[in-house]
Amino acid sequence: MCGFAGFIESGGLQRGAETRLRQMASAIHHRGPDDEGIWLDPQSGIALAHRRLSIVDLSPTGHQPMASASGRWIIAFNGEIYNHASLRTKLEASGWCAGWRGHSDTEVLLAAISAWGLRSALDHCVGMFAFALWDRETETLTLGRDRIGEKPLYYGWLKNTFVFSSDLACFYDHPNWQGHINRDALALLMRHNYIPAPYSVFDGISKLRPAHLLILDKNGYQKSIESYWDAKKVAQEGQEHPFKGSPEDSVNELESLIKQSLAGQMMADVPLGAFLSGGIDSSTVVAIMQSMSSSPIQTFSIGFNEEGYDEAKHAKAVATHLGTKHTELYVSPKEAINVIPRLPEIYSEPFSDSSQIPTFLVSQLAKRSVTVALSGDGGDELFSGYTRYALSGELWKKISSIPQPLRTASASLITSISPGAWNSLFSLPLRVAPAKFRHKNIGDKLHKLASILGLTSPEILYRQLVSHWTDPASLVLNAKEPTTALTGGLALPHLSNFVQKMMFLDLVSYLPDDILTKVDRASMGVSLESRIPLLDHRIVEFAWRLPLSTLRHQGEAKWPLRQVLYRYVPRPLMDRPKMGFGVPIDTWLRGPLKDWAYTLLAPDRLRQEGYFDADVVQRIWYEHTSGARNWQYLLWDVLMFQSWLEHYSNRVSSATPAKELSVGVN
Repeated sequence: MCGFAGFIESGGLQRGAETRLRQMASAIHHRGPDDEGIWLDPQSGIALAHRRLSIVDLSPTGHQPMASASGRWIIAFNGEIYNHASLRTKLEASGWCAGWRGHSDTEVLLAAISAWGLRSALDHCVGMFAFALWDRETETLTLGRDRIGEKPLYYGWLKNTFVFSSDLACFYDHPNWQGHINRDALALLMRHNYIPAPYSVFDGISKLRPAHLLILDKNGYQKSIESYWDAKKVAQEGQEHPFKGSPEDSVNELESLIKQSLAGQMMADVPLGAFLSGGIDSSTVVAIMQSMSSSPIQTFSIGFNEEGYDEAKHAKAVATHLGTKHTELYVSPKEAINVIPRLPEIYSEPFSDSSQIPTFLVSQLAKRSVTVALSGDGGDELFSGYTRYALSGELWKKISSIPQPLRTASASLITSISPGAWNSLFSLPLRVAPAKFRHKNIGDKLHKLASILGLTSPEILYRQLVSHWTDPASLVLNAKEPTTALTGGLALPHLSNFVQKMMFLDLVSYLPDDILTKVDRASMGVSLESRIPLLDHRIVEFAWRLPLSTLRHQGEAKWPLRQVLYRYVPRPLMDRPKMGFGVPIDTWLRGPLKDWAYTLLAPDRLRQEGYFDADVVQRIWYEHTSGARNWQYLLWDVLMFQSWLEHYSNRVSSATPAKELSVGVN
């Protein structure tokens, strides 16, 4: 796990190129504190920098940027190739005899590229990665990203210089940096709580999509951009050629695939452990890890004393049963809140999934003992675990069968009663209801239901359910929301079931742009490598071959994954309502965060900066702080941008006081 940066200067490198390159690399020291390397070709105009977090081959033979044995290829690589040992054996068996300098996965990747070509080499690779590959023979640069999108890669033009990096902050000190805020991308942030690829918060800077290769000539001009693995094709072929075995056979196959994934992901030359929340996904990963280990693996969880937010007790019960070496830390509200000022630096792009806070805290806890931590992310998207999947499918069946006038009247009736009044009305029944029915904020849920009663298609329904601000262009001044996968900007595979369409949308957008972004930035913020075994592409491809009747067998979400887990952990230990990995932002904004939030949301400030409609923001702020509504998600979106904007303005102005800033009205 590392980070890299670089640029192409047309016509050859200009004076001071090495200084500019080292400045870019210094911005990602946290991604690679163990080593720094640079490589420049003054005549061709290419410059590469690498920061290394040593995981495999701790010796100097793992130093990057690394040249191939022939000298033709130069690479700066971030991530891990988990099957590099078997690839090495395959290369040797095919007659590869250039000789090995060390045992790093980067050296194996270069050998595979030299022997088989880039596309074939990537087809052979199992891993997570982003890379910049320079071909000295053809003078072309290829930027690449892993299939699912675990590792980040930004690129764009700064005047006449083409730049690329693992982190936006690498660009800030470049003398050509201007940093105009992309208002359209800001509208996307307000809808999603993240900015989906290929957009970024800055005009002219893009994110490379997962599973894509961007090929550029020696002047930095695009020759082609193409995918080497197609999620749409995977989903469609999975439906056309479904798994033929019984549901029980699918469990056996899934367990085998997870073991295969873990065999590669548990390899490291440094201490390794796992995050354990006590939920289905992380418990499955940890359970199989422990079964494959001759000694107790190290597991980590954090807890909160607030009711409804503490999973630590469940994690401890699972850890005790499995016999792991478990570490837990109960975090006070003050300790969690103290993370918030650090978020704009950890997430160099504005990002407002509030579970970023506990994700950072558990990463910080794990880093005290290990350098690599495995997580259980991906299980919900692959095995149909989110409540919204079943909810959306059933909800659309029900509301579409009701005549439109009746739906409109029902919506009016629901919204005629405030959310607070609904909460009071249901307070007693919910107290005596079974645990799985004790939903919080029932009034807000009913008002959300009212907002969807008049919708005309299941796709619009799903967009409504997963949106924060449902009309973000009316909030962000002078913005026009771009199309995305969620709004018709991506051709969907031919899937027979609407639930599967939702799963596909999450696979290509929510998973890489929210979940994986959150985990990567939080873990790398403390120089910890995170690995995600369930996102091995062989598991992804298998999951898409499973029919919905297997994924939700006998009405139980994530049925195959659950059955694997029950082979290691007793079912009664896991039978409990699904919990999110969150923090009580709603109450914090009415209490300890109130002054901080109001400072960022002050009407005069918003009007001066010119990004948001100050009157709209003030209305939802008043409704939230008065207790009339729970607008925590909408407010957190605005607050995370405001906090990031403040940090970015200070960061750029302190680095280059004379530089023109583009952080106000533009």
